[in-house]
Amino acid sequence: MFEGVYPALITPFRDNLNRDLDLDGLSSNIEFLISEGVHGIVPCGSTGESATLTFEEHEKVTSKAIDTANGRVPVLAGTGSNNTVEAVRFTKAAKDQGADGVLVLSPYYNKPNRSGLVKHYNTLADLDIPVVVYNVPGRTGQNLPADLIIELAENPNIVGIKEASGDLSQMSRIIEGTIDMDFDVISGDDMLTLPLLAIGGTGVISVAANVEPGRMVSMYENFMAGDLEAARKIHFEMGPLFRGMFIETNPIPVKKAVGLRGMAAGPLRLPLDDLEEEKVNSLKEVLNLYD
Repeated sequence: MFEGVYPALITPFRDNLNRDLDLDGLSSNIEFLISEGVHGIVPCGSTGESATLTFEEHEKVTSKAIDTANGRVPVLAGTGSNNTVEAVRFTKAAKDQGADGVLVLSPYYNKPNRSGLVKHYNTLADLDIPVVVYNVPGRTGQNLPADLIIELAENPNIVGIKEASGDLSQMSRIIEGTIDMDFDVISGDDMLTLPLLAIGGTGVISVAANVEPGRMVSMYENFMAGDLEAARKIHFEMGPLFRGMFIETNPIPVKKAVGLRGMAAGPLRLPLDDLEEEKVNSLKEVLNLYD
C-alpha cells in the first residue's frame, strides 16, 4: 500500500519569538518533492518536530500537506503518542482530513507490556484507517519484536511497519512472517533502504529525501526495474549524505541542509537547538558533493 520513497517532512517555522508555522513554506517544499518524483509524503513525524507541535498545529500541518498533495501522492500522517487517548484524537483528525494512512510511533517512555501494545495499535486500527507501525527503539526505549509485528499484521487495518531498529535480521523475520499478507516493511533508515529492498522491503520513509529526493527515487526505481548495479551505485554515492543527516540528533542536520539548499526551513523549536558551526561546515562539504 505504501511503497517507494516517502520523505519524512520537516516542519518549517518562522524566525520569530513563537516559531510560528510556515505553512506556505511547507507547501513549497512539498511541491518540490513531488516534482522530483517522490511516491508519498509523511508530515508530523519525528523529522517534523511533532513532539513540539500543539494538537491544532498537527491539524494545520496535516491539512496543508493533504491539500498540497491534492491526490497526486499518498499522505501518511504521523499520529503517534505515548497516550492512547491522544493518539486516537490525532488519528481521528487525520482520517477526517483525508489522510491516506497514519504512521504511529510506538509509545515512548511508558514501555508498555505486550498486551498493552496490542490493545494500543488495535484501538487505532479500529478507527478504520490504514495504520503503519513505527518501531524506533533509539527514541522510544523499547524494541517491537518481530513476533509482535506479525501478530499485529493479522489486523487488516495494520498494513505495515516503518522499521528503524537497525536490525536487518529482525526485518527479515517480519517479512518472512507476513509474506502471505498485504503488509509493507518500510525502511526507517536511509542506509538500510537498499538492503531491505533486496529481501522484500517496499520502500523508505526517508530523511535524506528532503535534500536529494531525485537520487533516492532513482535508487528505488532502478532497483525495482532490476538494475541492481545502478541502484547500488546511487546507494554508495548517497552514503556521505546518509551519514551527514545524523551528525547530530535528527532533524537538526536535515533542517539545516534544507535551509542551505534555499528551501523553507527556519529555526528549530527548543529543546532542539541550532547545529554547531563546525558541524555546519561539515554538512556544507557533504552537500557540495551533490551540486
